[in-house]
Amino acid sequence: MKEITSTQNSLVKQILHLKEKSKERKKSGLFIVEGIRETELALKGAYHLETVLFNESIISEEAVKLILQKHPNVELIKISKEVYQKLAYRQTTEGILAIAKAKTHNLSNLQFKNENPLILVAEAPEKPGNIGALLRTADAANLDAVVIANPKSDLYNPNILRSSVGCIFTNNIATGSTSEIISFLKKKNISINCAALTASINYSKVNYKQAAAIVVGTEATGLSGEWLEASTQNIIIPMQGEIDSMNVSVAAAIVIFEAKRQRGF
Repeated sequence: MKEITSTQNSLVKQILHLKEKSKERKKSGLFIVEGIRETELALKGAYHLETVLFNESIISEEAVKLILQKHPNVELIKISKEVYQKLAYRQTTEGILAIAKAKTHNLSNLQFKNENPLILVAEAPEKPGNIGALLRTADAANLDAVVIANPKSDLYNPNILRSSVGCIFTNNIATGSTSEIISFLKKKNISINCAALTASINYSKVNYKQAAAIVVGTEATGLSGEWLEASTQNIIIPMQGEIDSMNVSVAAAIVIFEAKRQRGF
């Protein structure tokens, strides 16, 4: 088995570029997975792992092979503690890193398991922490899809991977422009329920039992006018404090679980 002990190794440099540069991830179609749970979820989500690197002082070779038991063609490389510390995004992870092949998330390829899908649409989310939290909520609710309109960050940004705790791999995800997504939803007869402050009704008064999309915008500017014009119904979460907005992932979770409640889950 190959072993890397130098931080100047060419593969080490490549991994650092993949972690730090979105341009490099897009160019190569590769990204870095870090941690046992994340690696297991990536494999479960049918992601192709090209190489797995591990530090034997943290995780044994046997444990790594057990994780990869159904994937015998993945290259295994031992790395020294110094190399691992150089590469690890989180020093508390369990001694394992993987180079993985990114998936395409074309809207045209999006398919649903259910006849009446419940999906989350987020327009132009910027903060990786918010994107990660939205993906965690979508996973918890077992949504049929998450669609990101006009994405500002690439999905395989290490901060998104970290904040999603692997839910980037468990969700059915697509991206596209606002106009493309609106056209897609209308073609599929999916109602468009936009979180907005104007012309809105209480979120709990809407019927989400049929095919429905819950659409949220940024905390700073909300949804664009294009979404509000296309909206089947604008919805609002009544608040009793001084402010008129809350964290986008929290707001999305409130509406999503009301929809799940109506659907009997």
